[in-house]
Amino acid sequence: MNRKRMELIAEIGTAHQGDLGRAEKLIRQAGRAGADCLKFQIVLAREILHPDTGLVELPGGATPLYEVFQSLEREDSFYSDLKSMTEAEGLEFLATPFGLESAALLRELSPRRVKIASPEVNHLPLLRDVSSWGVPVLLSSGVSLLGDLEEALDILGRESTTILHCVTSYPAPEEDYNLNLLPHLSGLMGVPVGVSDHTLDPLLIPSLAFMKGAGILEKHFTLDRKDPGLDDPIALDPGDFRKMRDFLDKLADFDSSAKVLKSLQETFGTDRMQSALGRGVKTLADSERQNYGLTNRSIHVTRELHPGMVLKQEDLAVLRTEKILHPGLHPRYLELLPGKIVKRFIPSGEGLVWEDVLEKGD
Repeated sequence: MNRKRMELIAEIGTAHQGDLGRAEKLIRQAGRAGADCLKFQIVLAREILHPDTGLVELPGGATPLYEVFQSLEREDSFYSDLKSMTEAEGLEFLATPFGLESAALLRELSPRRVKIASPEVNHLPLLRDVSSWGVPVLLSSGVSLLGDLEEALDILGRESTTILHCVTSYPAPEEDYNLNLLPHLSGLMGVPVGVSDHTLDPLLIPSLAFMKGAGILEKHFTLDRKDPGLDDPIALDPGDFRKMRDFLDKLADFDSSAKVLKSLQETFGTDRMQSALGRGVKTLADSERQNYGLTNRSIHVTRELHPGMVLKQEDLAVLRTEKILHPGLHPRYLELLPGKIVKRFIPSGEGLVWEDVLEKGD
C-alpha cells in the first residue's frame, strides 16, 4: 500500500489569545508534535456577528462571542509575525478570513493556500474575493448541504479546491462523522477530500479518514485543554497530537488496505468503526442540524430601519445569526437589495427577509 503520508493541520485558531509569546510556544509545540501546517483565524468581530448576538453556547459554556472576538482583534503586524514564526519552524502558515476586511489582510501575507470555515461556505462575496487570488482553497463542509457545496465550488473552482468533510459541533460525536461519505463526496464534486475533526479522540476519526481516502486531516491544537481559549476544551494537546501523527504514519507504512483495516478493527472494534463510518450519504449531522441557517451566513441589517427608508449597501451585512436574532436572506441576494424600500420596522441586527421590503414604486 504505502500510501502518501497524511497531511496534518494543527488548528491553532485563536488559542494564542492574542499573545505572540504564547503563539510562539504553540507553533513550536505543534511542529514537534508532527504538524505539517498551522492554521490561524484572522478575527474582526464586526464581519462575523452583530453586537446584539448575545450568548453563544461553546465548549467552555455560554459565551458573549462578539465581545470575545473583539478582544482577539489584532493589528496587521500580529499576523505577519505569526507567519514569520510559523515558517521559521519549517511549517506552512494557513489562515481563515471571515469577511472581506480580513481577507484583504490575509492576501497581503501571500499565503500558499486559504482556508474557508464551514459557516462561510455560503458567504458568496468572500468566496468570490478569494477565488480571484489564484491560490488553492480548503473548504470545510460542516452545517452544509450538497447544494451549498456546489454553489461554493462553482465560484471557487474545482481544480484548486479541497473539501474538508466536517461536523459543526463542539465537540462532535464520533457517530455523526459519516466517513463512508468521503469517496462519494470526492467523486460527486470532482475534488480531493480531507477531514476537519472536532471529536475528542485523537485516533478514531483521523485513522478512518485515512482509510477512506482523506489526504488532509485538520485537528484543533492547544497546550492544555484546561486553557481558556474558545476551542481549547476540544483540542489535542501536544502529547495526543503526536500520538495521532505516529498512528497515522504507521498506517501509511502498511503494504495493503487489508492490513490497515485489520489494524483498525483490532484497535477500535468493528461496531465502533461502523458507527463512525455511517451511511455515506451527505446530510446534516444530528448534532449540527439545529444550527443550519443560524451558524452559517445570511443578510442582516446593521442599523434600525423604518418604513419608507431606502436600503443602502451600508445598511446590510453578511453575518452569522446564532440563537437570539432571526436569520435573513441568503447572501446570494445581497446585490439585489440596495434601492429597495423598507416596508416595516426592522430592529438593528435582525435578518432581512423579502417581507421587509418593497420594490420601488410598489
